[in-house]
Amino acid sequence: MGKSTVTASLLLSCLLLMVVTMVRSEDPYLFFDWKVTYGTRSPLGVPQQVILINGEFPGPNLNTTTNNNIVVNVFNHLDEPLLFTWSGIQQRKNSWQDGTPGTMCPILPGTNYTYRFQVKDQIGSYFYYPTTGFLRGAGGFGGLRVNSRLLIPVPFADPEDDYTVLVGDWYQDSHTALKKRLDGGKSLARPDGVLMNGRQGKVGDLKEEPLFTMKPGKTYRYRVCNVGMKNSINFRFQGHTMKLVEIEGSHTVQNDYDSLDIHLGQCYSMLVTADKDPKDYYIIASTRFTKYHLQATGIVRYEGGKGAPSTTLPEAPVGWAWSLNQYRSLRWNLTASAARPNPQGSYHYGQINITRTIKLATTAGTVDGKLRYAINGHSHTDADTPLKLLEYYQIADKVFKYDVINDEPPSNIDTLDKFTTGPNVLNATFRNFVEIIFENHEKSIQSFHLDGYSFFPVAIEVGQWTPDKRKNYNLLDAVSRYTIQVYPKSWAAIMLTFDNAGMWQLRNESPERAYLGQQMYVSVLSPERSLRDEYNLPDNSLVCGLVKNMPKPPPYSI
Repeated sequence: MGKSTVTASLLLSCLLLMVVTMVRSEDPYLFFDWKVTYGTRSPLGVPQQVILINGEFPGPNLNTTTNNNIVVNVFNHLDEPLLFTWSGIQQRKNSWQDGTPGTMCPILPGTNYTYRFQVKDQIGSYFYYPTTGFLRGAGGFGGLRVNSRLLIPVPFADPEDDYTVLVGDWYQDSHTALKKRLDGGKSLARPDGVLMNGRQGKVGDLKEEPLFTMKPGKTYRYRVCNVGMKNSINFRFQGHTMKLVEIEGSHTVQNDYDSLDIHLGQCYSMLVTADKDPKDYYIIASTRFTKYHLQATGIVRYEGGKGAPSTTLPEAPVGWAWSLNQYRSLRWNLTASAARPNPQGSYHYGQINITRTIKLATTAGTVDGKLRYAINGHSHTDADTPLKLLEYYQIADKVFKYDVINDEPPSNIDTLDKFTTGPNVLNATFRNFVEIIFENHEKSIQSFHLDGYSFFPVAIEVGQWTPDKRKNYNLLDAVSRYTIQVYPKSWAAIMLTFDNAGMWQLRNESPERAYLGQQMYVSVLSPERSLRDEYNLPDNSLVCGLVKNMPKPPPYSI
């Protein structure tokens, strides 16, 4: 064999080895087929129409691991368009899969669409839910967990088991009746109850089956998410303390709590050890900051234990000052690893210069005599064509204008008698480090979420924000998360870098408020039009509206 032949053979072997290595090194894929239908259930004891996913209410729990590639094939058997959003999943470079009306065309009845996204460099507790129409009023939500890879240690021993608890207030009226009420300019009435994993529970019912079981002496992880419609929820565990270990994708300093306030859209993880008398105990979720009291209960049973749970339940705290103090006790665990081996605290957000301050004030008002909610006096309405597609096809100016609100609310924000309406899109500069102030000018607590990002909530205080308030910021160990509550007549400040190119929804987590305009989008464009910053429009993307028959723009380059 000649020297050139040997060299060619060695080169070919090396190339084959590289290909095999690349194939083997690709992150694992998880495939799911979802059949989305209506069904009849009685979560509050009365039959009503709900959304089922593969026959389940709530929907199936997605159990994933950091960097997994997720493929979800959704078959829409409902009678209206459907989209799912994956609340808290950052969709790095990929707002195409975010599942909001501003980023995707809906899945029409009788058709299917396949979501493809990666839970890239994330760990923690999340959930999904439908975003079109008012479908969330019928359910369609489920848990989504992202586990750490085996090579990435977590700051606590592996629990005996890992449980998802979806809590939230609930209406007996159908989602179409709720939507009709909102379209008629009226607020939703008080909810009819609270659900825990689709059940209300009944204290003292000796025939009730347990939601969860625990072995004596073992420690369990409970991931609790508020997937409700209107109210904050207090969660507590009868006779046991809860060790908080994670909030919305970040490991926390491990403090013990008797109860936790979990606001709309938020997810908390806690460890509970089965170290009490072996019998049954209640877990309780009840409404907070309301004149009415609604609650759900579930039974946790010790294996081999005997005895019904006590019907004397631990009471929830009173007032929102207690809740604010609890928020201030939450701290990032700076020594714990994140989704990568580097410690969470290696990102020194407090040492970065702020390039822009955006102040967002929320108020209620009317448009044409009907109730609307607004941000800085503007009430968002969705366009017929998703905003991201309009931007990608370079025809945004035909439908909307950027920056219809200013970075400061109008000086007469509290006396505005009429709102402007239309798409509300903020133009953000790629990789700028910004400060966003949420000012709640109303009497009810609110909760805000930003898709595509986690952020640092550095302060929550009573009153209105002024620049001198920065001296009270926590610039060291604020918990990086994706949702923040704003107490009545108060403000909250967050910090983040707009380093994830795409079109991202910023919304009030109350479905009523978001539906009636208290939401907006943040457009983060990379000036390079490069695949290093953002993926191209997926080949299987649905197109609709003005772009339906347009040729695809040139793809992004490397």
